[in-house]
Amino acid sequence: MDIVALKLTIIKKYVITFFKWVMVAGITGLIGGLVGSAFHISVEYATNLRMKNDWIIFILPLGGIAIIYLYKLFKLGNNMGTNLVIDSIRTDGKVPFVMSPLIFISTVITHLFGGSAGREGAALQLGGSIGSQVGKVLRLDEKDMHLITLCGMSGVFSALFGTPLTATFFSMEVISVGIIYYSSFIPCIVSSIVAYEVSLFFGLEPVRFNINIIPSFSIENMIRVAALGALCALVSILFCETLHKTNKLLIKLIKNNYIRIFCGGLAIVAFTFLVGCRDYNGAGMDIITNAMNGHAKPEAFILKIIFTVITISVGYKGGEIVPTFFIGATFGCVVGNLIGLDPGFGAAIGVVALFCGVVNTLITSVILSIELFGSGAVILFAIACGVSYMLSGYYSLYSSQKIVYSKLKAEFINRSAM
Repeated sequence: MDIVALKLTIIKKYVITFFKWVMVAGITGLIGGLVGSAFHISVEYATNLRMKNDWIIFILPLGGIAIIYLYKLFKLGNNMGTNLVIDSIRTDGKVPFVMSPLIFISTVITHLFGGSAGREGAALQLGGSIGSQVGKVLRLDEKDMHLITLCGMSGVFSALFGTPLTATFFSMEVISVGIIYYSSFIPCIVSSIVAYEVSLFFGLEPVRFNINIIPSFSIENMIRVAALGALCALVSILFCETLHKTNKLLIKLIKNNYIRIFCGGLAIVAFTFLVGCRDYNGAGMDIITNAMNGHAKPEAFILKIIFTVITISVGYKGGEIVPTFFIGATFGCVVGNLIGLDPGFGAAIGVVALFCGVVNTLITSVILSIELFGSGAVILFAIACGVSYMLSGYYSLYSSQKIVYSKLKAEFINRSAM
């Protein structure tokens, strides 16, 4: 009888925990979906306004000063961002509430005036802050605070990109490379799905691309895809190293945050007129789409790296993932064509392989390929991601990311990303 009672107690515990997280994650996803949708609409409005008014880029340096002032006003360090959210998962799970409005407004300013940045950095910071605040209101304990922060990250990421499964696994996988927190799967996927449905309710289109030509599954194509994956690993190292070293160098050379971001804004304006087009301002989703259709300039990927590195290093806000898509798509389009792949398919491989290299999330990257491009060539995408993951070393866009297990053998190393 005691054994039966014990089993019933255990079953009751599992059931209660399950329904608790469905409810809590549902609430988090609802809030994340609303905030994420509002953020998506705001960024799109800012982008359209910029594209209709070329002169607005001249205000970028002043927009940078406004960003620094806002962060100083609310006593939040300008360098606090996605790394803070990642660190919070390993500590107390608490993310400052003020981070949400600051990253929301600052990212819109960056996109409005032509900085080269994405949206996912804001998504992770918005989501982490939302999750943390929900956890505080519900008085969750420290371990549950970790899960609710992941829920928030998944929800806003899903609302912005329309990729609920990718959002789920990204939050689970990005914190510690080599470990996936399976206990967070139900909370994260519930939050992702709810947020995704909210974004659809507001008429937001999920990010999707069509591949015109899917190559056959052959030894030759596997070798070509593996080669492109290896080259994307090298580009990922270049991007991460350039970003981190430029940031450290500029902080050392120009200690005043206001002067640094103002000079960075002037540099973006100057480079924009030097290249003679606006392709490298903002996120550049139209350029990504062109690459998927087989059209990309050979120099586009390196110019996007330059624009993004300057923008992020001097203190403008946004994220590096959409620029990564841009870099990967344009690089893959050009190089894929050179090695015998259809350029549009090469662009698709470049997107997921470079994403995998800069964030070290192998499973997420394979799932991303399915949600963005369909499952028709998933094995080829998986090969490219696997090669990029292994050869990209321990470099990462997020210095707070932990490499728990080696990429080369079953060895516990627990080191910080480079």
